[in-house]
Formats: sequence, structure tokens, C-alpha cells
Amino acid sequence: MTSGKKYCLVLLFLRILFTPSSHGNQVVLLDTTTVLGELGWKTYPINGWDAITEMDEHNRPIHTFQVCNVMEPNQNNWLRSNWIFRQAAQKVYVELRFTLRDCNSIPWVSGTCKETFNLFYHETDESHGGAFKPAQYTKIDTIAADESFTQMDLGDRILKLNTEVREVGPVSRKGFYLAFQDIGACIALVSVRVYYKKCPFTLRNLASFPDTVPRVDSSSLVEVRGACVDHAEERDTPKLYCGADGDWLVPLGKCVCSMGYEEIDGACAACKPGFYKAFAGNIKCSKCPPHSYSYGEGAILCHCEKGFYRAEKDPPTMACTRPPSPPRNVLFHLNDTCLLLEWSPPSDTGGRRDLTYNVLCKRCGPQPGQCQLCGEELRFVPRPQGLTNSTVTVMDFSARANYTFEIESLNGVSEMSHFPRPFTAITVSTDQGGSAPAGAFMVGMLKKDWASQNSIALSWLEPDLPSLNVVDYEIKYYEKEHEELSYSSTRTKAPSVIITGLKPSTCYVFSLRTRTSAGHSAYSPKYEYETTDDTSDMASDQGQVLVIVTAAVGGFTLLIILTLFFLITGRCQWYIKSKMSSEDKRRTNYQNGHALPYPGVKTYVDPDTYEDPAQAVHEFAKEIDPTRIRIERVIGAGEFGEVCSGRLRTPGKRETAVAIKTLKGGYVERQRRDFLREASIMGQFDHPNIIRLEGVVTKSRPVMIVVEYMENGSLDSFLRNHDGHFTVIQLVGMLRGIASGMKYLSDMGYVHRDLAARNILVNSNLVCKVSDFGLSRVLEDDPEAAYTTTGGKIPIRWTAPEAISYRKFSSASDAWSYGIVMWEVMSYGERPYWEMSNQDVILSIEEGYRLPAPMGCPVALHQLMLHCWQKERSQRPKFIDMVSFLDKLIRNPSSLLALVEDMQCLPDSPGEVVDYPMFISIGDWLDSIKMSQYKNSFVAAGFSTLDSVAQMTIEDVRRIGVVLIGHQRRIVSSIQTLRLQLLHEQEKGFHV
Repeated sequence: MTSGKKYCLVLLFLRILFTPSSHGNQVVLLDTTTVLGELGWKTYPINGWDAITEMDEHNRPIHTFQVCNVMEPNQNNWLRSNWIFRQAAQKVYVELRFTLRDCNSIPWVSGTCKETFNLFYHETDESHGGAFKPAQYTKIDTIAADESFTQMDLGDRILKLNTEVREVGPVSRKGFYLAFQDIGACIALVSVRVYYKKCPFTLRNLASFPDTVPRVDSSSLVEVRGACVDHAEERDTPKLYCGADGDWLVPLGKCVCSMGYEEIDGACAACKPGFYKAFAGNIKCSKCPPHSYSYGEGAILCHCEKGFYRAEKDPPTMACTRPPSPPRNVLFHLNDTCLLLEWSPPSDTGGRRDLTYNVLCKRCGPQPGQCQLCGEELRFVPRPQGLTNSTVTVMDFSARANYTFEIESLNGVSEMSHFPRPFTAITVSTDQGGSAPAGAFMVGMLKKDWASQNSIALSWLEPDLPSLNVVDYEIKYYEKEHEELSYSSTRTKAPSVIITGLKPSTCYVFSLRTRTSAGHSAYSPKYEYETTDDTSDMASDQGQVLVIVTAAVGGFTLLIILTLFFLITGRCQWYIKSKMSSEDKRRTNYQNGHALPYPGVKTYVDPDTYEDPAQAVHEFAKEIDPTRIRIERVIGAGEFGEVCSGRLRTPGKRETAVAIKTLKGGYVERQRRDFLREASIMGQFDHPNIIRLEGVVTKSRPVMIVVEYMENGSLDSFLRNHDGHFTVIQLVGMLRGIASGMKYLSDMGYVHRDLAARNILVNSNLVCKVSDFGLSRVLEDDPEAAYTTTGGKIPIRWTAPEAISYRKFSSASDAWSYGIVMWEVMSYGERPYWEMSNQDVILSIEEGYRLPAPMGCPVALHQLMLHCWQKERSQRPKFIDMVSFLDKLIRNPSSLLALVEDMQCLPDSPGEVVDYPMFISIGDWLDSIKMSQYKNSFVAAGFSTLDSVAQMTIEDVRRIGVVLIGHQRRIVSSIQTLRLQLLHEQEKGFHV
């Protein structure tokens, strides 16, 4: 045995430190550390690699292969594995653990010693035994050690293993061989592990997803549809996407537990006895309602106890109920014309509120048992069946007769009971009146005092009733041409009345009765009186003219007094304003407690800093005379009231279309303050892409905010209604307008906090304007400061991660929201993150997921979106930069031709930012790599297009004057990337 061989074999007696590896989502095809018998690998030549097997401290075999022929030149030693079945793998990973000796530590070694070895593979559909032809094998890589050992390490007898992993694929045959070539190194191959990655079986949202092998193309995801677990059903199709690293991404849809089952620890468990669940969904089982039960498991409904029922329309969550007890305390009041029955509700309503009453009438003879049902001659007002009030009036009964009235109470389950319905009966004899004779206190003649086109005045003499007090009078009237069944009535306490709302030239029939403490009298005889026509009103109109003339004279006098008053107060106002002018100048340069950076710069002032919020409204918003506003129609509903469209009339100008927000009645002062706060904010802005405030109405009712009218409404609805109708340039123009408005707000130190397409309004010229400042807040002068608050709702899908987690809002969080708005615009109003729950959205963003580009989205726009969604807010673009970038795109429409779906260099994972070329000129490209100092050099040398730059070599770079080595390397590396990107675009027929 040579001395070189001894250097290698000594490793068998050394203690080797294994570093454990994670096998979480890996399927192992081969692991030499787990093989109990001999491996049986082939060596060529026979005296090249040595197979050594030793037992570790746990009495498990350790298979190693060693070679150390460093003293002999021209080494070509091969080691070949057995045939490895690939199973479902499309790409496999080979993990090698080995030690390698430093050639410099071996004495007397010549230049033949190497510190690397080569890894090969060969695919076949079946094992071909001992035949080995190196020419058939494909090289995977040359393997080098990160750490090599020396003679000193041998003395310590502890060596660290080198671990290298290489990818092999795509593999398509049934199996493959691995081969290791030594060309003169001192190596110990300690273990070989071959595996492939998969997304393992998992349960998510009550759906199971099977083991899934990723695609070879690491840029594409495998969509996997889940199967609902037992006793669950689909609410939305459950989906997961299998990533290249064997990780599940982007959960969509879900399953919900079926009726009678609830979710417990990711499974659907049956409801316990005494509980039920009547609807499918992720809700818990509920305890049975009162007077109901369930004895078995998985109940979808609780059954009612004996004597209790549930109506057909009762929800299963409602308690079982029973029929009511009979009515109580039935009384009657009788006079010559009517019989009034009244009673008290039952003592037990059965647990329901749908209580009604039926009245059954029987007419009885002088002998007991001689009763028969009343005929149709009796009239019940309002009706005998289905009464909701505990009174009924009976009319047209016969004198000197005995009537028995049975009053029964019912509810929604009375029909379901098998027991007789309970009722209360009362017998009334009509040969006796009430407390006084029927005509004892009838009034005298009903006299007409005067009549007009729509009114008749009546009066009468009070009855002489020394022992009774008159409570009031009831006047019944109807048109003579109509039957008495349809009549009107009115009451008065005075012996006169004016009946209004009558028809001209129409005869009416009137009758009167009195009500005292003893009851009602009979109605008086009927009197007929007629209203007048138009010509007969002239006499009465003379009196009205006199009243009008008197009012006009009084009004003219009041006008003169007011004119004198305003002349006097006008002088006082002028004096006050002149005294305040110096104070106003001081306030112009000092707002919100901070001096402005320099005169003329406008800074946002938070209305909450005013002690009296009304002062902020009056300072920033103009008061409008409500008579100048004409409301035409209601166009929507806001948080505080209706939103209307209308016209605003301004003296000396044409009427303008406006939108009017109104504050609904019954508000409290806090609601009024919050309503007008938005006007205090809007009144400070003046920009073509910010909604313009026309003024407010605060001194009359209703309180109103008047803004310019945007014909096309909110941007999200407008885009959904015009899906696919606009060119890319038009959409970019909309985005540019929104960015310009947000730049203006950012420059004023103002944070919107609720930037979304629903809060962008569009006019008839497709100009987009930022609106809805209800969630907005102010920033301090420090540009890095962020407003922090607690409580309140946050629009999760549009909000930056730091704002969701820590309530930190800034212009950078508005930039994140602007990226979502861009996605909404390019997808024509699609809902961000689709049907994912808010919690799933938060988790997905935390894991690095970002929205993919909508169909037809230019590469440059999606790249801007991804920059807006950087996790670190300091890395997000400023609005001034976004406006500049969008302007460049508009000036160079060809830069929008490259679409995301046509790019081949997609990200490896959904959260990875693709290095799309955001530059559209030489200057932009140099700015992106921070080499802008060479712009003039490139232009002077004739490199004026990106195509010409892509053809440059290192000599070209040196020739134009780039002398620093670091700058040369940066530019050449970027040129190589640019060349690949342009090549992809040209293959797809596009050109930046």
C-alpha cells in the first residue's frame, strides 16, 4: 500500500462530525447512511476507490469510499452507484458529504495532487448490471471542498464534513446512475443522499391537498385543488399552489363544515347531544333553543317538547312555542248604533309576538241552548277575524236580542295544536243601552256657518247636560254620491269645526254625536251641505287680499329697517377687518404651531388642533347660501346621510353641476363635527387631481358639503362597467393623475390612509381625482415621522404591513396603497387578493407573496407595483419619482409593449421581485446602476440606444473613458443582463 493511500485510510479511525440536515418536504431516493448491508457500488479500475465499512457508536454501518493516489500521475478513478429508481421526481438533488485533504499538507507530493473531483449521471429505463461506459455519462459539476484537512487536523482526530448539493434534471427515464471521477485527489466520500422535493400532504381550510411534485420550471407554480374533509362541503373551490421548493403558497377558497358538524382541530366533528347546527359554515354548534331537544349526535334541528311547536316560517334558532291562553277581562259598551267590545291580552302569549284575535258571534233565544251563528247582517269594524288590536266594534245589531261573543286568541302555532282553542265568551242583551238613554244628550241642529271651495265650517248648540261633562264631539261625513260605508270623521272639543280637504262643488253628508263620561250618544240626523266652486270664492278672497296687503306693507317696513342695520354693521365689519389684517398676515406664515419653511409654501393644518372645530370649518370652507343650491336627485348614500346631485348658482357665473353630501336629521354634535371635518380638510387643497370643495351649508338645515360633480363616479365601478374599453396609454394617464394628486398631498405633509380605487372619482374627461378624506391624518414636519393611532377599522387589502401591525401611517404606506390602486386599474376593478380572507392576505404578504400582474399589464407597470410593495418602507418610491416615471412611459409608448405574460424570466416564487428593466433610455439605465456620471461619455461615443449598448464589449467600455476596474465590472455585468432581457423581448416580438 502506498504512503498516499495511508493518508486516506487513516480517516476510518477519526471521529467525523455529522451536521444533521432537514428532510421536511423531501422524498429520499438513496441514503447511504441507512443501508444496512453492502452497497455494491462498482469501481473502475478495481484498485481506484476503496469501499470501507465501519460501525458507529450506535452499531450502525458507515459506508465510505476513499481514494488517495496523489503520488501517481494521470489518475482516472471512477466510482458508480447502483441504479436509482426516480419515482415521481422531475428534478433530483444529490447531497454529498466528504472530506478532502489539502495537497500542501502532504509531503513529497508532486504537482499531480488535486483538490476536486467530478460528479456525473446517466439516465436509463432499467439497470444494465456491471456494464460501465464513461462516455455515456453526463457531467453535473466539479466538486470542491469548502474546508480541507491537514496533518494537524489528523492529530485532533476530529474532522468537519463538507456538504455540497447539486441539482439534476429534468429527468425523464425510469431511473439513473451516479458516477464519481477522481483525477488525483485525497478524498473520503462519507455519504451520498439523493432526493427530490415535494409539497407534502396538508390540511388547509378544511380541505386536504395530496403530495405534489413541483414542476421542473422553478418559475411556475402547480395549482392543486383540495378535497374537503369528511362532513365538509365546498364554499369556494379550495386551491393551493405548490412552489419549486416544496412549499405551499397562496391559499384560495375553503371548505366549511356541513349541517350538524362543527370545526374542531382542522376536522368536522358531529354536534353533541343537546346541540345542533342548522346551516353549513364554519360556526360552532349551538345549544338547543328553549323547549326543544336533540338526543343523537350530528343534529341539524332540535325537536320541540310535547305541547310546544315551531311554525313553518320559524327559523331553527327560535325557541319552540305554544298557543296562547284565552283573552281576559272582556267588556262591552253599548248604545243605539254600535257595540264596542274590548278585552285584555292573554296572560300567556305562548312565547310569541304574532298574537291575533277572532270574534265569533252567536244569537240566542230566550231559552238556553237556542243559539245560532249570527248572519251577515252584523258588521264588525274593522273585521271579525285576524284582529291585531284588542277591540272591535259591532254595528247593525237587532234591538231586544241576546248576543254571545266568543273571543279567541291565536298565534303562529295555534293551527298546529290538537287541543281546542281557548276562548272567552260574553253575552250582551241589546234591549238595554249603556249608562244613559241613547238620545238623552243628542246635540241640536248642525248649522253651516260658511263654505269655500275646499272647506265647510259647521257649528251647533251644546247639549244641556247638568250632570254630565262633554268629553268631545265626533263629526262623520262622506260624499253624498258614495255610500256611508266609506266615510271620514274628525273630533273636536268645541261646538264648532272646519272640515277641510273637500272637493269643490260637491255635496257632503254630515252627522254628529257627543261623547260624555257616560258613553256616546246616538248620531244626529243627517245634514247635507255643498262646497262652492271657484267663482263663489271671490267674496272670501277679498278678506284674504286684505291680509296679503297688510303683510306686504309690514314686510316693506322691515326691509327698510334691515337695510339701515346692514349699512351700520358694514362699517363696523370694515373697521374690524382692517384691524385684523396684520394678524392674518402673521398667521399666513405660521400654521399648526410650526413656522412654514419659507413664505408662500402651503402646509396642511389638522382641524383637530383647533379648540373649536367650527372655527376650522369657517376658516377653510366657504359658507354657501342654501337658496343657491338646487338638489335634483339622490345618487347614493354616505356614512352620515344621502349624497345628491344638483346645481350651484353663483352670481355672475353659469350654474355648475355639484354633488351634495347631506347630514341626516337626528344627529348628535359629535356626528356634525366629524361630518364637517372632511370639509375642513378638503378646503385646504387646490389641485386638478384632488376633489374640489365648493363650500358648506352650516347655518341652516340640512347641513351640507358641496363639491364638484364627477360624472363617472368612483373609479372601481367605472372600470368594471367599461372592462377592456381603454388603451394602456389611457390607463397610464389615469394612474399619472392619481400619482400627481398624491404627490401634492405628500408635499403638504398629509397622509391619506385610505387610498383605493373606490375613493378615486372620475369626471367626463377621464380625469381622476383623489377624494374621501375621512381616514386621513397629518404628519409632523419631520419627513420620517409617521402618525400612530389605535383602534378603528383598516382597509387590510390596501394597507401596508407596518400600518396593519403597528398602526404606523406615512407617505410610504400611501405608496403601498397606490401600488394596489395600480393593480385595480390594470385589472379593470378586480378585487385585490380575490376571495382570500383578510387574515390570509396578512399571512401571505408576511410570507412574501405579492399580487401577480393582471392580464395585459406592461412589464414596467408591474415592476413599479412591486417596488411600491417593498417590505421596507424606506425602499418604496416617492410619489415625485412615480410621476416622473409615468411621464416617461407616456412620452415613450413603445416602452409599454412588453407584457408580463410574454416575459420568460418569471420569478422563482410569488414574492420575488423580478428584475424587469424599468429604464427606457440610456440615462435611465445608467441611473439604475448608479453610473450616471458616464452619460455624456456614452452619447459622445455614439451609443444612443439600448440595442447599441447591449452589443458593447469590455474594450468598448474602456475606450469611452471608464478607467476604474470596479466601474468597468458593474457596467459589463449590467450589459450582460440587458442583453438577455432584450433577447427575450425580441423573441416575443417586442422591443423597448
